[in-house]
Amino acid sequence: MQRYFMEFSYDGTRYHGWQIQPGQPTVQEVMTEVFRQIFGQDFSLTAAGRTDAGVHARQMVAHFDTEVRIDDLPAMACRLSGMLPADIAVHSLRPVRADAHARFDAISRTYEYHFSLEKDPFTQRYATFLAHCPDVALMNEGARVLLEYSDFTSFSKLHTDVKTNNCRIMQARWELCGRQLVFTIQADRFLRNMVRAIVGTMLELGRKKIDVAGFRQIIERKDRCEAGTSVPAQGLFLTRVEYPEDVYLI
Repeated sequence: MQRYFMEFSYDGTRYHGWQIQPGQPTVQEVMTEVFRQIFGQDFSLTAAGRTDAGVHARQMVAHFDTEVRIDDLPAMACRLSGMLPADIAVHSLRPVRADAHARFDAISRTYEYHFSLEKDPFTQRYATFLAHCPDVALMNEGARVLLEYSDFTSFSKLHTDVKTNNCRIMQARWELCGRQLVFTIQADRFLRNMVRAIVGTMLELGRKKIDVAGFRQIIERKDRCEAGTSVPAQGLFLTRVEYPEDVYLI
């Protein structure tokens, strides 16, 4: 039995998130059903995390175990990708240690949230339209405040089953890229709905409905009801998952 890390991407528009849910189309369900044709009926995938309904992934990582011999890793990745719908693509396979875990061994995850500053029918599935650009410099002041804290209860979905709401944010910044406004955030872990809640609250900062001191107070109160409304799912992308090099065999 060999364990592999698989890197893949997907457009989350028509899926109810990553994780299998009864009666709902999910990325995990589609991939598992397809891959069982090659790897057997006991095939299962464990991903680095679960994305919510409508959220996209430019780079997701999952691990699986198989007794099927894979002599040509790029060819197998291409074969798997070809078996999947057009909105899911496999990019690479790498053999890893038997105890390597796609979720628990990840040392960081990076998300981007995209806004379009003009109405564009060709970006509506991947960016949220903003009619007016908020104060980017002010939002970057707020982004720097995030790095001072570890408890992000104020930005967590209520009644989750996690043991702690502590996260270590490594970077957070806003950038204007042409007619797109992009928020990038990297952390060791994220709470459910955390990025969308942070972005929604920082929009209030950028629109000067709150000031930086008020943003800081929202974090310190550790109360989801104090924070802003979560932004829509379609603008959110998981863009990178990183691991220590010693998990890989080659």
